[in-house]
Amino acid sequence: MVELMIVIAIIAILAAILIPNFLRAKAQSTASACESNLKAIAVALEEYRVDHPGVLPASGVVTSTAIGTDYLGFTPTDPVNGSNYSMNTSAGTYGVYLVTDSGGHDPTTVKGLQGAPGTGSIQYYESSGLHAK
Repeated sequence: MVELMIVIAIIAILAAILIPNFLRAKAQSTASACESNLKAIAVALEEYRVDHPGVLPASGVVTSTAIGTDYLGFTPTDPVNGSNYSMNTSAGTYGVYLVTDSGGHDPTTVKGLQGAPGTGSIQYYESSGLHAK
């Protein structure tokens, strides 16, 4: 009986150690997926700009129909909450366009980005790439 209690105690200790690591890994994977989506949108906008010199799609919600299915074959959604990304195609300090997620990321998972740690949102600046906001 004592052996069983020791085994259960060891399993409980291991679970207490591992569960936070699994949660952190999940948060990091959603941040990485968001970064990948933002890069895919940026590539689609660059391809659009090459085919339509001097013109970008109108600012608003990012959808495959807004940019064109030839450039963005799917409408990416933020893995944190399933919401759409938004784009601002008016020139600003970020360059010619800015793509933003809806936020909700764990700020510690975007440490490697410019502007980190930020508030849990990730943006793609045309002029300088990924930023934590």
